[in-house]
Amino acid sequence: MIEHLPVLPLVVVLIAALLQPIIGLRTPRLAWPLAVAAVGVAAGLAAVSLGVVVGTGTMRYAVGGWEPPWGIEVVLDRLSAFAETVILAVATFALLAGGRSVRDRHVRGEPVYYALALLHLTGLTGIAVSGDLFNVFVFLEVASISSYALVATGGGPALAAAFRYLVLGTIGASFYLLGVGLLYAVTGTLNMADVAARVPLIAGSPLFAGGLVFIVAGLVLKMGVFPLHAWLPDAYTHAPSHVVALLAPVATKAAAYTLARTFLYVLGAGELPIATLLAWTGAASVLAGGVMAVRQVEPRRLLAYSSISQLGYIVLGLGLANAAALAGAYLHILNHALMKAILFIAVGAASRGVVGRAAISWRMPITATCAVIASLSMIGVPPFGGFFSKWYLLEGALASGQPLFVAVILAGTLLAVGYTYRLTEAVWFADTAEVPGARREAPVSVLTSLVVLSAASVIAGLASAGIVDAVLAPAAPGR
Repeated sequence: MIEHLPVLPLVVVLIAALLQPIIGLRTPRLAWPLAVAAVGVAAGLAAVSLGVVVGTGTMRYAVGGWEPPWGIEVVLDRLSAFAETVILAVATFALLAGGRSVRDRHVRGEPVYYALALLHLTGLTGIAVSGDLFNVFVFLEVASISSYALVATGGGPALAAAFRYLVLGTIGASFYLLGVGLLYAVTGTLNMADVAARVPLIAGSPLFAGGLVFIVAGLVLKMGVFPLHAWLPDAYTHAPSHVVALLAPVATKAAAYTLARTFLYVLGAGELPIATLLAWTGAASVLAGGVMAVRQVEPRRLLAYSSISQLGYIVLGLGLANAAALAGAYLHILNHALMKAILFIAVGAASRGVVGRAAISWRMPITATCAVIASLSMIGVPPFGGFFSKWYLLEGALASGQPLFVAVILAGTLLAVGYTYRLTEAVWFADTAEVPGARREAPVSVLTSLVVLSAASVIAGLASAGIVDAVLAPAAPGR
């Protein structure tokens, strides 16, 4: 079974997606437990795979027995196994938390919703494990098309948001595909390892330069990084709360992983001038997203703009491309996934759980406490995870001799204090008046997700040195 580990999580999620419509014909209420169980099993398999990779090295799986570069290859190294585990583990608890909300909104349409959600996770998982540039595009489109449909389930303004998301997402995917086509024209292969081996021979080619630029532009747009962020605020604001709680933590992280994989490991562009441009793009996103977040009064829109700022840290680290900066960027993929899952779940629970404007901190203390933990992590307060990823990024900026980037990271932290205060003011301490009949806490499934994710955020902070030493540092290019 161990030799099949690289592909098993993908297969489990895909089979569950295909089973959803069949089960829905007879027992729609089984849709939620099936989805949670399938993604939970896949997350467990991904975690086991990560342990095997750390212990024994990279795992490769030739689909159908066709050896690369002619066949499709699934590859699990430290970075891909880490990304796969983060995506599936966080998605498990996002699905668990969204059960009642999905049932209330979709009634008998639950199997359709969960089929779309599982197809989305199939795409994200495929992106993480694919060793083929074109296969990444295929999985990127599977994830994207299902996410457009998920956003559109909100109806009304969500339809317009989904359409904008579709248009810009299609442009991003087209850029990526055009870049892959240019690389194929100059290398004659799509296998990532094969392309990487040929890069030194074609690094001076205009086709190589064009392919690199198009791939980076497409993936930055898919991430929603400033100034290519126009799709993200409306999608996160108008989509149903359970959809945003699933998409916001993991979808952009898969794009971030793909950017890291292609930019650094396949194309070896960490020393090229475009790396500096990428770092400055990340810095601009940190500041612009933070400023726009501070100006918001609607909680989900505020969190959307804060995501643009937080994603900027990841791009900044990838652009700096030294060991410390990359450790910070990879660690922030984990930390941002955790903090955004907590905050979107908590804000969704608060919007459903309290009548009128009663203070959430009084009516829903566990929900509020978990949200505070995520907010402190987003600011970068020790011992929460966000502090340590920013610390590594600061080390990376200093090691690169870039004091301006140090200032950007610190300014982004101050902006995070500002928009976190705005979020607290708008939601958690809105009004301390008693409201008769107001519910005192979120459902057990929501609280379970919030508590587990909050504990994971603390553990990720306390164990950050171990995570970096065992997983992320050895995953750096050239190691």
